[in-house]
Amino acid sequence: MSEARIAAQLAFLTEADKLKSVLRGTTICDGTRKENSGEHSWHIALYAMVLAEHAVKPVNIDRVIKMLLIHDLVEIDAGDNPIHGDHDPAEQEKIEQAAADRIFGLLPADQGDAFRALWNEFEAAESDDAIFAKSVDRVQPVIANLETDGGTWPEYNVTQDQLEARIGVKVARGAPALWTHLKGAINTWFAGRAL
Repeated sequence: MSEARIAAQLAFLTEADKLKSVLRGTTICDGTRKENSGEHSWHIALYAMVLAEHAVKPVNIDRVIKMLLIHDLVEIDAGDNPIHGDHDPAEQEKIEQAAADRIFGLLPADQGDAFRALWNEFEAAESDDAIFAKSVDRVQPVIANLETDGGTWPEYNVTQDQLEARIGVKVARGAPALWTHLKGAINTWFAGRAL
């Protein structure tokens, strides 16, 4: 192993530590504070391990976990933009692409290229692994919001139709049983808000 390779790998890992300082729109399940993106990445990797049997098609769980561990590293530069927030998706994509170039570029070229390809695959959500990974990425905040009596949904004025269009479609695409399971609790929460 060359000293330069180790130095580059350690530089990347040190940079990845910054993900722990990126606060997300979602609170943790006890409602005491906002979740950070490092916690989110760990938690959805765990979700994937536990819920893989519910993937619509068989997945390579090792690849899914790798995707989930790196998928939000771009937030070090781009920040977290909640799915129900007000931002320009095209502009956000440009910022995230530049962040991916910089952050994965810290690694030795072979690792950087492999990580970037995995990140691109996650973003495209066309492979079975990426489709399931996207589903898990979307389902975890829903559960956190349900555990905290809607969490940040009122803050972002989330409607049930928006939830179905922005979240439900993606979850159901990769793990339909999970979305079916969650819909009962979601329906109950929104019905309670209408009273």
